[in-house]
Amino acid sequence: MTTSAPLPDATAVRVPLWRRVAAIVYDMLAMIGIWFVVAGIAVGLHHGEAIPDYQAGFQLALLGAAYGYFGLCWRRGGQTLGMKSWRIRVVDAATAAPLNWRQITLRFGVGALSWVPLAFAGWAFHYTSAPRGLVLLAATVVALAYWWAFGGRGEALIDRASHARLVFRV
Repeated sequence: MTTSAPLPDATAVRVPLWRRVAAIVYDMLAMIGIWFVVAGIAVGLHHGEAIPDYQAGFQLALLGAAYGYFGLCWRRGGQTLGMKSWRIRVVDAATAAPLNWRQITLRFGVGALSWVPLAFAGWAFHYTSAPRGLVLLAATVVALAYWWAFGGRGEALIDRASHARLVFRV
């Protein structure tokens, strides 16, 4: 028997961008820890040798660990560690119920794609002669626009794609 978290009530308010970013920073720290464990296991299975960065199996293991972390957190209580710290919960936009696995997969996929502009900036930062500050500023603006503004109606693109919403309990 599983118990689900209480549903957000009608007085829950939309989550401001700064709270979303703060939760993302917390979750990035959690992901770094999870990835260290995955990498440690992978190196152990690789007889203590370094794993080449182009190894597809290792990259898939890291992606699977991220999907597992976010998917299980969003399914169980609607909150990751970062979201819990900032009193944010993700729920189905229509029913305020926990997300189903289809919504979770959509949310994870669109969320991963939203980081592509920053990945491009990282590439440009290291492999081109463009001014470093300009590359980082442009990538940040593009990423925030893609993630937030293109979602419309004051919601992030990942919320709109997965038919979910974030609520903040005051």
